[in-house]
Amino acid sequence: MMRSKWIRKALLVLLCGVLFTGCSSASTKETEQRSSLKIMYADEAYFFMQYGDLFAMQYPDIDIEVITTNSIYSEDPQDYNKAFADFIEEKQPDVVMLSLDNYEKFAAEGKLLELDTLIERDKYDIGSIYPALIEILKKKGDGKLYGLAPSFYGNALFYNADLFAKYGVEVPHDGMTWQEIIDTARRFPTDGDEKTRIYGFGSDYGMSMEELASAIANTQGLKDINTDTMKITLNTDSWKQVYKLAKDAIDSGTIYNPKDGGFQGGTLEDYYQSQVFLMGRSAMTTGRSHLLSNIKNAKNTLKDYNPFQVGIVAGPADPAEPDKSRDININELSAIRANSPNVDAAWEFLKFVNGEPFAKIKSKSLNNGLLSRMGYSKEYDGVSLDAFYKLQPNLDGASSLDNDKIPQSFYSQYRPIVDRELKLVEEKKKSIEEALQTIEQEGQAVLDKAVKDEAPKKNDE
Repeated sequence: MMRSKWIRKALLVLLCGVLFTGCSSASTKETEQRSSLKIMYADEAYFFMQYGDLFAMQYPDIDIEVITTNSIYSEDPQDYNKAFADFIEEKQPDVVMLSLDNYEKFAAEGKLLELDTLIERDKYDIGSIYPALIEILKKKGDGKLYGLAPSFYGNALFYNADLFAKYGVEVPHDGMTWQEIIDTARRFPTDGDEKTRIYGFGSDYGMSMEELASAIANTQGLKDINTDTMKITLNTDSWKQVYKLAKDAIDSGTIYNPKDGGFQGGTLEDYYQSQVFLMGRSAMTTGRSHLLSNIKNAKNTLKDYNPFQVGIVAGPADPAEPDKSRDININELSAIRANSPNVDAAWEFLKFVNGEPFAKIKSKSLNNGLLSRMGYSKEYDGVSLDAFYKLQPNLDGASSLDNDKIPQSFYSQYRPIVDRELKLVEEKKKSIEEALQTIEQEGQAVLDKAVKDEAPKKNDE
């Protein structure tokens, strides 16, 4: 047997000797088949943990170089968007990781490779990707697809089913408006000490009148600046109704709004204790899927933790369109730079991280949002995640290109005006109508000046 193995090895060596050119050609061909790929990402170690290691196992012939974006933040540029675009132009990555705002701008400027042709060529299945994401990406790409995202973040309404049963209140349903949420919250008691009582509604750190009004306005698609006319539009019936709803809710005591501002630092246990919904002291809250991870961690960390049944429904929703949401956010959107010399390798990467095998592997955790591939993020710790996939995107309102019209210097001067006037409302020294009128008048003067000061800079570019 040993002699037989030796003879086979000798014949193999002899064969390569006789066909030296052939063996050499095969080796050269194998070397030529290797390709490289430059991928832009925030952190190299996290990239390989999240994507790179799995991709390398599947595609060992593609060498990845991670171009980290740390330098953009460390240099503290005056214009981040320009610094970001300059970074890509200098480093020339094949795959770029973009926010939805940058995706829209880069697509409009012709800096991204259209994917529709590649998808059709390879018959790549995008049918099981959450349709809302594809719709958003095509809308931002002027009808074409320039990128894909393996995960996303969505908001939903969480509720404590045990508290609803205890107080005989009907549980929430999909598509609830803020008015319905607040009306439901008011059916729970408001008595007791701030540190031990329950609340009808409570977010992680509490909600001031302004924060609640901002959440309501966001759900309803209200904008405080019309970027077509560059006019502040706060003194309207819609905004007045939003602030009245928020003020009445805060005044009723049903909304968690701690006097000390909530968690101010401390141990992990201190943090958990400050989270009223997580600790079973709030009937409802809005949040993202990672809240379920926090609840599970609290169960495993706190000795005296009292678990409760969690329910999730789709919402909050705009009363005008209860089947849609303005709070679907795409996470780690990847695209191929238009002039990339490594399109094939880049496309293989996009296909892999947005594919079904990758989704199956990542389905056990919520550390990077919800999976875009439907059918994999079904539940977490016994709680169904279906609610996050129910609503369609509402794509009205100003785009990121419109928001670029607002000078960056404006908000630092506008914010103090808003804070001052809303504090006067909370202290009952001004009516909502008076405060909004003042904000609009003073804010408009600040906006006009910021636009005027910005004009010479834009002309120089």
